[in-house]
Amino acid sequence: MTTQTIPDIILNNGVTIPQIGYGVFLTPPEETEQAVREALEVGYRHIDTAQAYRNEAGVGAAVAASGLPREEVFLTTKVWISNAGEAKAARSIDGSLRRLGTDYIDLLLVHQPFGDYYGTYRAMERALESGKVRAIGVSNFYPDRFVDLAGNVDVAPAVNQMETHVFNQQVDSRPWYAKYGTALESWGPLAQGRNNIFTHPVLTRVGQRHGKTAAQVALRYLLQRDVIIIPKSVQRERMAANLDILDFSLDEADLEAVAALDEGHSLTVDHRDPELIGYLATYQVEED
Repeated sequence: MTTQTIPDIILNNGVTIPQIGYGVFLTPPEETEQAVREALEVGYRHIDTAQAYRNEAGVGAAVAASGLPREEVFLTTKVWISNAGEAKAARSIDGSLRRLGTDYIDLLLVHQPFGDYYGTYRAMERALESGKVRAIGVSNFYPDRFVDLAGNVDVAPAVNQMETHVFNQQVDSRPWYAKYGTALESWGPLAQGRNNIFTHPVLTRVGQRHGKTAAQVALRYLLQRDVIIIPKSVQRERMAANLDILDFSLDEADLEAVAALDEGHSLTVDHRDPELIGYLATYQVEED
């Protein structure tokens, strides 16, 4: 278990979120409870899931089994496209609460900028008012979609979760999020292994100076750029390694070297690709 204190970021509504969390994207439902239990044992206190991952129940079971007070674990989930629209999203939020086994969700996001996401966001605003949710935001909203939404809702998004890593640093996008006080959260902070991130010569060289791995340098860089990160691994030693980034700092030369790796575009998915949008629209999540 980590002995370092995980830093917090204060969101635009005053809620604090641990800057390092644990993600369960693509973790099979039957493996999720064990993975999250180990993550909590290692020291994570922020767990990120989604309706579309179909593993909210495993997350909830792990939190319950951990013995930790509910207020010590920050839970994020997301409303999927097939649950879009005010009435349907409202029902789906109650479904997420049941699966997570909790009275409230710490952070609730619109998962994708497709379908009736305005209706979804209105349902989230109502959930915020009623105490079912502590903070609301969005995911995968590029600046154009983000500004359109943020400028036309009652509650500005607290978070925008985007593909963010050393090869796609969101430099041009961040000022638009900052205009609304919206924090940037990274999914895929290790680029899902692309561009040989784990052995990249620049990251490896910087890491050698600090006794750290290339992956730890990549995560530390985002931390120092005030990005919330949710690395994912089902291997306990890697869970611990991803959290072991609090006992060193990158200096200006390090930061400049890593900043130069930015390619300014996605390495994984293009949310402006019509074929992708069509595919996502066919993925159904049960309301149960």
